[in-house]
Amino acid sequence: MFNFIITAFFNGVAIWLGSRFLEGVKVTDFTRAIIVGLVVAFLNATLGELLEAIPSPARYFSIGLFGLVIDAILLMLADYFLKGITIKNFWYSLALAVIVSVVNTLVHWLF
Repeated sequence: MFNFIITAFFNGVAIWLGSRFLEGVKVTDFTRAIIVGLVVAFLNATLGELLEAIPSPARYFSIGLFGLVIDAILLMLADYFLKGITIKNFWYSLALAVIVSVVNTLVHWLF
């Protein structure tokens, strides 16, 4: 449970940082970014695991890059359902997924 909370918080931090660097990603404030990070962590823990299991051969042939596509789809899903975040198109969502992935990798490496 503690790991989920840490992941959700740093997802929010990564989304907030991504909104500062990517012009196609807008987040209203830091609190909204933390809420979006919590929702994305929940979606990744539930729906993301299901989506990762279905196209398993695609993940192996793409050397794991298909996981970023799934993360981008989950970010766009969060954008669709939540107010306070706007992602312009899929490519900005994919770039944001890369930022979130790098931050999560660093956090998991440190903790």
